[in-house]
Amino acid sequence: MPQWNCGCAHCQAARTSGRSRTQSSVAVSGDGERWILLNASPDVRQQLQAHPSLWPRGARHTSIAAVVLTDAEIDHTLGLMLLREATQPIQVYAPAGVIGLLTREWPLFTVLGAYGGVSACGLPEGVRTALQDSEGGSAGLWCTAVALSRRAPRYARERPTESWEVGLRIEDRAESGGPVLAYIPAAGCIDERVERIARAADLLLFDGTFWSDAELARATGHRDGATARAMGHLPLGGPDGSLAALAKLQAKRTVFVHINNTNPILDPGSSERGQVERAGMTVGEDGMEFEL
Repeated sequence: MPQWNCGCAHCQAARTSGRSRTQSSVAVSGDGERWILLNASPDVRQQLQAHPSLWPRGARHTSIAAVVLTDAEIDHTLGLMLLREATQPIQVYAPAGVIGLLTREWPLFTVLGAYGGVSACGLPEGVRTALQDSEGGSAGLWCTAVALSRRAPRYARERPTESWEVGLRIEDRAESGGPVLAYIPAAGCIDERVERIARAADLLLFDGTFWSDAELARATGHRDGATARAMGHLPLGGPDGSLAALAKLQAKRTVFVHINNTNPILDPGSSERGQVERAGMTVGEDGMEFEL
């Protein structure tokens, strides 16, 4: 925020105040030295620059051991192109359907092959996977992916026969019992699959894209605009929204991420923001840090 061609109230306020927001991405580490990116946003260069722990420690060095993709959407994958200067292949973990898309229909992996390259690893569903760097070294974290839908990106022409979109459960040990980060940046509903990822997590980063189903159309004036649910996002508000349902998952802390510029929770004085805060949940901001 602001979106380059959006004149909604939030984008206009961001332009005049100079307070912008970068696109959704997370960096997570088990030791503070080796870092895993959860999705690579188009703003990844700016995001890496904002955190000294992610700066290079040498003439050519990176603390990024791997990237884990939850889907093949442009806002979660375009940042890979900005990592093309890597001197080693980028270790990328992703669902099989995502690897297929980035190899064929939107061939990011092919393009990156002319630069530092990519080492692509599938994320088998429901299997606790030890994350490694491109040389096989342990990143000190384990990841379990759970398929949430077969909703393909808009550019995809292939029929969805494999998982295109997953949520992640990240732990710092191979067995259960350690601290848990649950990451679900896109969710069309809160069902048994979401519960498997999020239940009793120490920190849940959850889809906060829209407050209401018709929000995008109202904010832009385009009556034919897609609804939140049609775009694969469960709205936060209302009796059947995610805000009411998330409390049942008993996460110790819930932070909303992947927030669209039209969402009223971005206004600290809005009634919608007040509802989030009274529910004991948090609106994500750039630069937030958590230690579990």
